[in-house]
Amino acid sequence: MIKLKNIVVCWLLLSAFLTKAQTDTDAIMMGKHSLCIGSIYQYSGWKQYWEGSYKRDNLNMGTISTKSITVMGNYGVSDKINLLLSLPYIQTEPRAGTMAGQKGIQDAAISLKYMPLEKPIGTGTLSLYVLAGITVPVSNYTADYLPLSIGMQSKTALIRLMTDYQIGKWFTTISGTYIKRANVTIDRNAYLTDEIHYTNKVDMPDAVSVNLRLGYRSTRLIAEAVLDNRVTQSGGFDITKNNMPFISNTMNALKYGINTKYTFKKIPELAVVSGCNFIIAGRNVGQSNTFYCGLFYLLNLKKTQQQDEK
Repeated sequence: MIKLKNIVVCWLLLSAFLTKAQTDTDAIMMGKHSLCIGSIYQYSGWKQYWEGSYKRDNLNMGTISTKSITVMGNYGVSDKINLLLSLPYIQTEPRAGTMAGQKGIQDAAISLKYMPLEKPIGTGTLSLYVLAGITVPVSNYTADYLPLSIGMQSKTALIRLMTDYQIGKWFTTISGTYIKRANVTIDRNAYLTDEIHYTNKVDMPDAVSVNLRLGYRSTRLIAEAVLDNRVTQSGGFDITKNNMPFISNTMNALKYGINTKYTFKKIPELAVVSGCNFIIAGRNVGQSNTFYCGLFYLLNLKKTQQQDEK
């Protein structure tokens, strides 16, 4: 019988966010030699945005939509170490104005997740996790074209600490992440932030995010409510009045959402996932509504290898 933790973790390889196909904020590990692969389609759209703290309509371009298809994989190196990979194809499009959207492959993401502790406490089980990862741009898309860019062209590194407590089929997961971003080279020799910079090198501010998940986790069905807050660290600045956003802007976002997953009874290796999230407060970001759905399939590579050897 397929382990519940292997099935569940397939669903939790979701993308949000940010513009990047990685939200490795789940509290479950894949078993050794198990491989979960799948794809998620996501749609996000917004018409209003925050210019600093001032909320306004995007009249020049109307509603800006972002569509993406992300291929994901998670391999159990051991019961305590997982390797996660993702690669998104993204397309942006405005519904008004003369500017054209972008499309293409964005940034490849790879991360390792380690579970140093899983211990019964009280009537439940407490688990601790550490995750480290990087993202690297894999195509020559234009970053200096916000809000229609498909990415920032910045190599990033992140470290995440996470704790999960489950009683019966109910769980709570809390995580905190620090994201370090490398500088970006743009196709002009000067740009304006809160001062003039006579260079094509852009210093990118780091970011911190906190994620809270509350939900129900069973063999067949998982449902959770999510609250996520991302805050840019020092070095960012606000969009100037009636101007386009810039890649080193402060970009803060508070959002809530719902994620669901259903595993088919007759095909327990196959799972369908869906969900949505909504930004309710922000700074220099669009007030986006996001919806996604996808399929994941679980392979037991150890079992396959044993069968091939017979």
